[in-house]
Amino acid sequence: MTSDSRQAPADAVDPNLVPQRTLYTGAKMPAIGLGTFGSDHISHQVVAETVLAAAEVGYRHFDCASVYGNEDLIGLSFQNILRDGLQRKHLWITSKLWNDKHGEADVIASCEKSLRDLRLDYLDLYLVHWPFPNHHPPGCDVNVRNPHAVPYIHENYMRTWRKMEELVDRGLVRHIGTSNMTVPKMKLVLRDARIKPAANEMELHPHFQQPEFFQYLLDNGIAPIGYSPIGSPGRPDRDRTPQDTSPTEDPVILKIAARLGIHPAVVCLKWAVQRGQTPIPFSANRRNLFANLRGVVDAPLTAEDMKAIQAIDRNCRLIKGQVFLWKDNQSWEDLWDIHGEITAP
Repeated sequence: MTSDSRQAPADAVDPNLVPQRTLYTGAKMPAIGLGTFGSDHISHQVVAETVLAAAEVGYRHFDCASVYGNEDLIGLSFQNILRDGLQRKHLWITSKLWNDKHGEADVIASCEKSLRDLRLDYLDLYLVHWPFPNHHPPGCDVNVRNPHAVPYIHENYMRTWRKMEELVDRGLVRHIGTSNMTVPKMKLVLRDARIKPAANEMELHPHFQQPEFFQYLLDNGIAPIGYSPIGSPGRPDRDRTPQDTSPTEDPVILKIAARLGIHPAVVCLKWAVQRGQTPIPFSANRRNLFANLRGVVDAPLTAEDMKAIQAIDRNCRLIKGQVFLWKDNQSWEDLWDIHGEITAP
């Protein structure tokens, strides 16, 4: 990406001030983006309107996915943004391959549909949304199970990955990556990939810092992209359990926010960017969009703040993924290889 010299409105941030991540290819990716998953309570039209507002505020990184069901409307927003004079090279746009499209005959067609819906010639990043081909109906509850669900099967995943690599060869995408992976799964992908993942999207917030996996990604030149960066207060009911905690209500976060005169959510985002991950928050409120983006270009948190936040990790995964389990009487932990090995079938 190159310099974006467009004149910003008063309630906006100069995109040139936003920190950038340098991927292993040398490409630059803005270190904060806008997520476009509206959960179960934000309409697709509102999400699309938010994309327009975010671009005006200074966002240049947009994280999309076919399963969100809103790429066609977001595509109209991108069309308007580009018609208004912003050049495509100044945007970073991600989409994702959904679980029911892992078949070798489906990967390229699914990406091409996302490109048509988003009204783009290429994607900057295309991710395999989950490492399992198991999918579920929209809006389902936590107990729904796909009768054809299977565990992670590396040979099958690599068949999918070969088609992802072909997308790069064809010029449809600039980078490919993974999402919701674990260290054991990623080790196998790195061993066998011709084109290695440029990024891995994962849950990351002060109460779920994933230090081992986070460092593993950095050590292998893979950019961590963090979803639910403020604890996903709007996540679907199926992703809520009584044990969940909220980082924006943590006393350490509240104390820092009070001292700086900013919202606790902004503290979480400042921490994320300084730590080295790329958060992708969503808000339909323009004031919050501005506050979030301004927060990551304003004065950084102190070393003491960063150390204090590091100490409040509770290993509290909020997006547990129960709907992707493949057999009866399983715990959601089976999806995440918590013992350092891929859970057996």
